[in-house]
Amino acid sequence: MTETAPPVTLFSLDELREYVHRTLCRRENLLAEQSPLGELPLTRGGQNCGIQFIVQGPRALRLSAIWASDLNVIYFYDARGERYLKVALRYRLTKTADAA
Repeated sequence: MTETAPPVTLFSLDELREYVHRTLCRRENLLAEQSPLGELPLTRGGQNCGIQFIVQGPRALRLSAIWASDLNVIYFYDARGERYLKVALRYRLTKTADAA
């Protein structure tokens, strides 16, 4: 079951990265400094439409999140690939996924 969290206030892609990294690490009690955050730009019709974030943990653990920039929503996925959290951003980010 997907939990919907209250909207969060973020103003930059760096704040988005930090929030996503912290939230993913908290899910599996990972230490952020030992579980780096990777990211891949997402495109649709040749246009950037978001970013996929990935945290690799120990024992091949993999958590991910997708920021859908058009909807301004972050979807979080657990190690089984099941969506567990949906978070809307209160404001549109000033930079687009092109900066990723």
